[in-house]
Order: sequence, then structure tokens, then C-alpha cells
Amino acid sequence: MRKEKVIQFGEGGFLRGFADWMLQIANEKTDFNGSVVVVQPIEKGLCDVLSSQNCVYTHLCRGVEGVDQRKIDVISRCVKPYDNFEEYLSLAENEDFRFIISNTTEAGICVNEDDKLTDAPASSFPGKLTQLLLRRYELNLGGFVFLPCELIENNGYELKKCILKYCELWGLEKGFAQWLEKENIFTNTLVDRINTGYPREEKIDLGYKDQMLNTSEYFHLWVIEGYNGLFSELPLDKCNLNVVLTDKLSDYRTIKVRILNGAHTSMIPYALLQGVQTVGDCLKDETMSAHLKACLGEIVDSLDIDRSEALNYASSVMQRFSNPYIRHMCQSIALNSVSKFKVRVLPSILQYEEKKGEYPKTLIFAFAKLIEFYKRGTPDDSADVMKKMKEMSVGEILKDESLWGQDLTRLCPYVEGAIC
Repeated sequence: MRKEKVIQFGEGGFLRGFADWMLQIANEKTDFNGSVVVVQPIEKGLCDVLSSQNCVYTHLCRGVEGVDQRKIDVISRCVKPYDNFEEYLSLAENEDFRFIISNTTEAGICVNEDDKLTDAPASSFPGKLTQLLLRRYELNLGGFVFLPCELIENNGYELKKCILKYCELWGLEKGFAQWLEKENIFTNTLVDRINTGYPREEKIDLGYKDQMLNTSEYFHLWVIEGYNGLFSELPLDKCNLNVVLTDKLSDYRTIKVRILNGAHTSMIPYALLQGVQTVGDCLKDETMSAHLKACLGEIVDSLDIDRSEALNYASSVMQRFSNPYIRHMCQSIALNSVSKFKVRVLPSILQYEEKKGEYPKTLIFAFAKLIEFYKRGTPDDSADVMKKMKEMSVGEILKDESLWGQDLTRLCPYVEGAIC
């Protein structure tokens, strides 16, 4: 009989195809012998469907590597705080629980100042968590290790700040805040896996009905900062999984944002102007494939981190973009391309110039195509951004600090020279 060791906030496809998939493998290959209790963080979700299948489902990893089918039975039960708040709070009574994993989206780690301690439950994820932790503290039990998977920088620290804010808002005793600091470990993490969820447009014969069938690519990466003792409690290192413990998460975040996300953003406006509809089609198109490779080369050259690691990750990006099972529409990726370019691509342009004394030709070309896309393509952005990009000259666009966080007039001759 497995012990319930993990409380998981979120029952969606990502965690089931990422953390739960890993914990399943840990059970199969090590003596971890643990199970997960899933908490549905919002009022309406998938827990009823999951429970109707005894919390068992099938996960498919698919890619150029092939197809790996795995039965996932690591989840023991689901708890719905909106239906039974006391059942939720009673999770605090089980001393076997050690880890709390979450994926409540980027908007989930926030404080709602209208929340009250007496709400059953509080509306926000950190509010619900504070209620659970307070019960744990009142029972004089040990704390948890937090492994948040929300895609915000310093996600563990931000989650902790939210809980401490609730301590202040709700007037909780100082001893609770001290216990929170002393007995609990809030790690910062970075997650990376394309999870494609239930394959609704496909007919997959498993030989049985599975309403929670889940799919993903093979590639996976979980970088965890701030808890060197993790593998002694959760032996993911013995499972041939791509889980990294580090004291410097920023390098991994830079690699992911600048290479994976930067590759998307430097390619998509050009692809849509060329009439290419999906990322997979970009890799099949000779012009777009060459453009992508050149962008990746310049991005790698701009980075001040281990070159071999950056090159390996760039190579994996090309393979992931070629995955025949993943249909990524270029138009959907094009959402808010200006702000994405500012964060994902502009730093590579500027750092490249700083290192080499010249601007990267292909990334500058991508910048020009971004501007062209907003002038004559099909952008999807805020009304203010689209109006500026449509009506202003190239020089005015580059000078506008509200768009780029700085005056980029110095790039004007190079960008204008690349515009058709």
C-alpha cells in the first residue's frame, strides 16, 4: 500500500503528463512508494471525470522517437475544497504528506485582498494554501517542500510572499509566520514540456475507454533551485529523468526563454507573412528552416553561458519543432508578439552586439519582419500596440520606449534596411 506523500493543486493535462508521469516512474523504478492526492483548485474542473476512472489514466509520449504508452495510477484520490472544505483541511493531519506541487497558471500565484480566513475556501490558490498550512501549524506538525510549476520567475519565493501577505491580512499570530519560514521549503522551479492533452481530433484505440487520456512530447525538463536534499526524499535521479538540482536557476531560464521561446518569436511573424501556418510546416519549408537555424545560431552566440549546453538545447528545439504529433498554429503563437519580442529576442540582439561589435543579421531581419507583420499581417495584440505599430514610422516605433523599455533608434538603419 502506497503512502500519500504529495498534495497536488491542479488536475489538468500538464501536471498529469509531467509531475505525475515522473512520480509514476519513480514508483516503478525506486522504493519511493508514494501517491498523490489531487486538489481541484477551482470550483469546476476535471476531478469528477478523473475519480470516475479511479484516478487511473493513460499517458502517451509521442515524437520522432516513437510512442511510449504508460498507465498512470499514482493518484490515489481527488479532493474538491468547494464541495467539502473540511475534507480539504483534513489533508493537513496526514504526517506522510511531504511535497506540495502546483500548476494554477501564471495568474494563480496572487493575493485576493477580499479573501477571508473564514471563507470555505478562500478564492485564491495562496489563500487556500494558507488555510491548509494554518491547520498543519495548529496540529504542531512539520512543514512541506513546495515545488510550484507556475511559469513565473521565482515562483516559489512569490508563492511564499503571497502566504505571508495573507498572514498580515488575516492577522495570524507571529508563530505561524515563524513556522512557515523554519519548517517549510519553497523552491523555485522551471518546467519545460509541450503537453498536448486529450487528442480530441484523433482516433486512438487503446482497447479501452479513457476520458483522461493525456499526450505529450518526449522532451521534459524540471529544474529545481534551493533544495539539495530533494533526491534523498524523492529519488528522481535514479529514474533517468531530466530533473536538475541547481543553485542557479537563472541560467536555465535564460536558455529556455532565449532559445526555445526566442526561436518561436523570431520565426512566427516572418512565417505568417510567408503564408506558413504551423511550426511543423516551418521546418519543412526550406526558407523558414534556414531562417530558424540562423536565428538559433545567433542566439547561442549571444549567450554568456556554457556553449555546449546551449547548442544541445538548440538542437533539441529543432527536433521538438519537427514533432509530427504536435500541431502548433503560428497564428496562435503570434499573440502579443511585441512584448514577447522585447523579452525573448531583443536581449539576444543587444547582447550579441555587445560581444561582437555588430548586430546579428538574421535577428535584425526578424525584427523587421515583426514590424512588417504588424503593418500588413494579422497581428493579435492590444489595441494600443497595434495602432502604434500600424501607424508609426519604423523610426518612431524603435524610439518608443513604451514598446521596448528603451530607445532603439540606433537600430533604425539596420532594421529599415531589412524591410521589404
